[in-house]
Amino acid sequence: MSMPFYVSPEQLMKDRADFARKGIARGRSLVVVQYADGIVFVSENLSQALHKVSEIYDRIAFAAVGRYNEFENLRIAGVRLADMRGYAYDRRDVTGRGLANAYAQTLGTIFSSGGEKPYEVELFVAEVGDTAAEDSIYRLTYDGQVADEHDYAAMGGSTEAATTYLKEHFTPGADLESAIRLAVQALGQADNSGETRVIPAANLEVAVLDRTRSQQRKFKRLAAGQLGRILGTGGPGDGSGGGPGNGNGNGSDGGGHPSTDPSGPDSPADPTDTAGGSVPPLEDPVSGEPERPDEPPVAPPVS
Repeated sequence: MSMPFYVSPEQLMKDRADFARKGIARGRSLVVVQYADGIVFVSENLSQALHKVSEIYDRIAFAAVGRYNEFENLRIAGVRLADMRGYAYDRRDVTGRGLANAYAQTLGTIFSSGGEKPYEVELFVAEVGDTAAEDSIYRLTYDGQVADEHDYAAMGGSTEAATTYLKEHFTPGADLESAIRLAVQALGQADNSGETRVIPAANLEVAVLDRTRSQQRKFKRLAAGQLGRILGTGGPGDGSGGGPGNGNGNGSDGGGHPSTDPSGPDSPADPTDTAGGSVPPLEDPVSGEPERPDEPPVAPPVS
């Protein structure tokens, strides 16, 4: 009769942690930066179908790096938990802290369990408040640890150079364009080669939690065309582009057109968008009813 192979608990946990870290290190980094009106998420993502940054609830966003199938399961579970809690109690009872604690319990249980491999993921759960002081960013690691981040944070494959660059160049209260440029430049530093990579706008995934939106839902994605106007010719370090705020002093985008909101005009095809310019919103942000400018408003029924 052969003796069972023995592994000490310390060695077992170390091996599981090394396994998870190696899996996460193979992925591309993600950066989150606070700006004057909210929180922006920037990631290098070559896929147009698989998102690293998504909406969880009205004021809460979810960002992840690592194995897509694993953090997508976590995202779906978070959406269901938030919807159930908001429906059963109140929408104000759904908080970023509560979701972060739920994710921490799930990741910690999976990591300490010997029946399955640990998740190769790292997560950001961010919530935007009415003021910058009320914003919250929580970082969760593969073993369920939770860290409260402030101003900026990076995670993924190579975060040391990105974090160092953010620490040296971060400016509190910056506008959205400056925050996006800072995040893209930090991602370009993450290869530790001493040279800044130029990341095309088409290879970036950018989303914001904007507290100034009139809707309850504060999450919005930025398209590649909008990023191209912000970054210039498609990458950081090029001041000859047509992004707003490029120093031309005439209030234009560099091509003779008036400058617009960096997030771009709202699209009627996107249910998270509000009215922008001459485009009517899909629904009234207060009543939630469809807004039709060609029809007179209808009074609500009297109960």
